[in-house]
Amino acid sequence: MLRGSLVALVTPMTPPGDVDWDALAALVEWHVECRSDGIVSMGTTGESPTVDFAEHKKIMEFTVERAKKRIPVIGGTGANATSEAIDLTIAAKEAGCDACLLVTPYYNKPTQEGLFLHHKAVAEAVAIPQLLYNVPGRTCCDMLAPTVLRLAKVPNIVGIKEATGDMKRAREIIEGRPTGFAVYSGDDATARELMLLGGDGCISVTANIMPREFRQMCEAALKGDANGARAIDARMEELHKVLFVEANPIPVKWALMQMGRIGGAIRLPLTVLSEDKQPVVRAALERAGLLPK
Repeated sequence: MLRGSLVALVTPMTPPGDVDWDALAALVEWHVECRSDGIVSMGTTGESPTVDFAEHKKIMEFTVERAKKRIPVIGGTGANATSEAIDLTIAAKEAGCDACLLVTPYYNKPTQEGLFLHHKAVAEAVAIPQLLYNVPGRTCCDMLAPTVLRLAKVPNIVGIKEATGDMKRAREIIEGRPTGFAVYSGDDATARELMLLGGDGCISVTANIMPREFRQMCEAALKGDANGARAIDARMEELHKVLFVEANPIPVKWALMQMGRIGGAIRLPLTVLSEDKQPVVRAALERAGLLPK
C-alpha cells in the first residue's frame, strides 16, 4: 500500500501541442529529489482526455523509465467504455506501471451495478493493482460508499481516490474497508482532514508546485500530528483554491510555467489561463515564495 503524497503529474507540452519530453523528465527527477511518495501519470491533470492511445502508453512508459524504480508510478487508465479501460490498463501494465487509477465511466451515467461490473471486469481482465477514482464533479457519475466497499473485496482493487471532499463519506469508506484497502483524498483542500480520519494520503494537484511541502504535510497527518500538519498546510491553503480558478490543469500548468519548470502549452479544448485570472494565481505563487527572484 502506497501512503503519502502522490502527485497527479502534468504533461508538459510544446507550443504545437507535442509532448515536451525533456521537461517531463525534469519533472520526474524533481519529484524524486523532493521525495514525493508516488507519481500518477496520465490522470486528468496529465490531460489524458486529449492524448491518443499511442501517446497515452508512451507517456506512461517514459515516466516509468525516468523514474527508474526510485518512485512508484501509477498509470491513469479509466475510460467510459469498459473495453477501452481494459486496453489502457493492459498498456499500463506493459509500460511497467506499479498500479492503475481508473476514473468512473463518465458521460454515460452508469448505475451503481454498472459501476461495480465495470470495475470488476477490468480487475479480472488485468492482473495489476487498481485504484478506483470517484470525482462526480467532472464525470457526472457518483460511486457511492456501499459500491466502493463492495468493490474493495474484488482482488486487484486495492484503493480509491475519493475526490468529493465529503468527510462523512470518507469516514464511511475508511471505517468499512477491508484490511489493505487504501483511501486517498482527491481534494487538496480537505486532504489533511481525510488523512487525520485514517486515510492513506492524497493524489494531489498542489504537489505539482510544492512537492516537498505537500509530502511533509502528508507525513505529519499520517503520524496523527494534527498541529504540525495544519501548520504546513496553511502555507498551501491559498494554492489549493487558486489552482482551480479554471478547470484543472489550466491553472497548475500556468503556475509551473511561471516557475520556469515547463512551457505554457496546453491542448485544445483547454486554453491557457485567462488574463483576468493570471494575477490571482501569480499573487498566490508570490506569497508562497515560488517565483524566481
